[in-house]
Amino acid sequence: MSLYKATFAVPFLIASCLAGALLSTPAFASGEKAESMPPSCPKGQVWNKAKKACIPYTSSLTPDEDRTDYAYRLAKDGRYQEALDLLDTLKQPHTAKALNYRGYATRKLGRTDEGIGYYLQAVELDPNYAQVREYLGEAYVIKGRMDLAQVQLQTIKSLCGTGCEEYEDLADAIAHPTQS
Repeated sequence: MSLYKATFAVPFLIASCLAGALLSTPAFASGEKAESMPPSCPKGQVWNKAKKACIPYTSSLTPDEDRTDYAYRLAKDGRYQEALDLLDTLKQPHTAKALNYRGYATRKLGRTDEGIGYYLQAVELDPNYAQVREYLGEAYVIKGRMDLAQVQLQTIKSLCGTGCEEYEDLADAIAHPTQS
């Protein structure tokens, strides 16, 4: 390769690689989904943000916020019972976020009515929590209660518009109920 080509090819190659890396980075919408998921830990451990390490979830060193966030990670990974077990270790289990994630894991285990109960408790604590309204709406879709799912969709629209991820996901679940 000539010096002329190398002078322009190498910076171009580096720029192309950087652009590819930036474009392949996951993009997140608003709400809880915007937070980057903590790394995965082995069973019985939880990600501790301060220590930047997995530690036993029986340790008192991990605050409720880390436990709650990690329970969501477990649930999103399909580790629903582990998520519930971790949520059982919270000092303050009655927060909107913890109840939402408990509802999510419970619903995914097929206990939709129980999940709805947790979602309703979360809505009572924080009526403006779009993600819990999305999940509540999805649970109503599973139950065949499209009227109640539509109510949640309209509430989400008033909270964050039609472009937020929560609105889009629930609208999709309503449009394709067999995939919920």
